[in-house]
Order: sequence, then C-alpha cells, then structure tokens
Amino acid sequence: MYSVQSYGYLDLIEGTRQLAGSYPFVSAYVIGKSVMGKPLIALRCGSGPRQIHMNASFHANEWITSALLMRFAADLSAAYCSGEPIGGQQVEQLCRETTLWVVPMVNPDGVELAQRGTSPSHPWNRQLLEWNGGSEDFSCWKANIRGVDLNDQFPAFWEEECRRRGISGPSPRDYPGIHPLSEPEALAMAQFTESIGFDAVVALHTQGREIYWNYRNYEPADAEQLARRLGQVSGYKPVKLTGSDAGYKDWFIQHFRRPGFTVEAGYGENPLPMSNFDQIYVELQPLLLEALRL
Repeated sequence: MYSVQSYGYLDLIEGTRQLAGSYPFVSAYVIGKSVMGKPLIALRCGSGPRQIHMNASFHANEWITSALLMRFAADLSAAYCSGEPIGGQQVEQLCRETTLWVVPMVNPDGVELAQRGTSPSHPWNRQLLEWNGGSEDFSCWKANIRGVDLNDQFPAFWEEECRRRGISGPSPRDYPGIHPLSEPEALAMAQFTESIGFDAVVALHTQGREIYWNYRNYEPADAEQLARRLGQVSGYKPVKLTGSDAGYKDWFIQHFRRPGFTVEAGYGENPLPMSNFDQIYVELQPLLLEALRL
C-alpha cells in the first residue's frame, strides 16, 4: 500500500478502494474538493455512538502523516473483522462503542506539489514558481496550491494569527489567506466537523514527538489529563502551547469546548522520509488507539 519514497494522492485513492472493498466495517465519503478538484476523502470505521475524528496532511510536506493514518485505519479494520488484537489490544468492543472518522489527506494538491513539483503544463505553474522564490524544489512547501496555509485558516483569532505571521500574500507557508475558510479544503473540514459534531479530534502533523492539547483556556478541564494519557502510551510529550491561533484544533476547541489535539509525529526535518515510517508508526499506533477511548 505504501511506496518506498513517498505516499501521494493516488496511493490514498487506491488504499481507500482496498479498505472499503475489503471490510464492510469501512465506508468512504467525499466531503468536498480541493482547489484543483480532487475529491477530499473521509473514511468511516465502526458504528458506535462516540464520534472521534483524525486527520492528516493539512501541510503538504507532512504527507507521511497520510500514510500513517491510512495504516492505522487498515490495522484497526483488520483487527475488528478478524478478532485479532492490535497492539496487544482487542478492539471489537471499542469499535462498537466508537465511530472513527478519518480524513487522511486534507491538502492533496499541496502534497502532489511537494512531491512532484510543477511543470509548464500545470495551471498554476507561473504563480507557484513566483511564490516559491523561483525555485523548482517544492519539497518544503506547506500550503495548498493557492499558497494558503490551511492550518491558519480557521475562525479562531484568525486576525491575530495574520498579524503574527506578517505575510501579506501567497507563500510556501504561513499565509492565512484573505479571510477564514477562504480555501475549499479548510471550508470542507469545517463543514464536515459541524455536520458530525465530534467528541474529540486528533490532527496529525510532523515533527517533534509532541502533543498540543490547549487553546486559550477554551479546552475542557480534563484536556491536560487526556493528553498525558496519549503521552504515556506513545512517549510523546504533552505541551501547553501559546502564541498560535487559527488552526483546526484551535477552532474545534473554541467552537465545541471539547478535547482537540495536534500530534507532531516523528522527529527530524520535514518532509520526514518514508524510511522513518515504521519507527514512527510504532510510537503512534498506541496513541491513536488510546484516542479512540477519549
């Protein structure tokens, strides 16, 4: 399911086809489209009353998170359907109590750009090269195809994030856009989240082996304790973050007053190579399993 060098949008589509075709436990949905028209895929695993959401690849050069999340969905589905344990844990009862909603690749256009670069035939070629300072190396690109950082797009003190970033136009990273939810990918995520009303969310990023659990004191009283649980099983460090706004996790906490976590998976320099995949997954799998119990 995972190529040696990278994990891209076509890998995601094939992985989705395999999962939904192999397990009645899994359903696939389209929750919106990217700027360039790529369907944004959500996978539903399970049917329990507790609704947990996990997403990946808000940032283009953090595409390894998509592979990690798809691996977890595949392992969870296989364990549920076979009755075999995952990470030493039986999951049948857990999956009857919880529905997991996964959006494995929030930013498919950006992922494709970070992995493949642009070309003269690309509809955004001239602008992308300009925004990237003339460089044809897009491996460090974080934004969507319009140069907007999708994790600076949410209506949670967005204006303050704009002032902090100080970036006035499209850029490889850190440009919050012309207004909150201006980008179709961010709008789709907000509408999807509103439609389900999740009990808790986990946004996968890289890197740092840290768990961010708070937002301007809007988080529920037990949020730090829950983050400690996630940290105990993974070795990741819970961190009380300040000086950051307009992220998906921030908006979720402020809007719903429910637990939201940003998990910075792995350690190194983005984009983390696929050679790190197995090591990161060993750390991350127990954290994601524990998140299903939040």
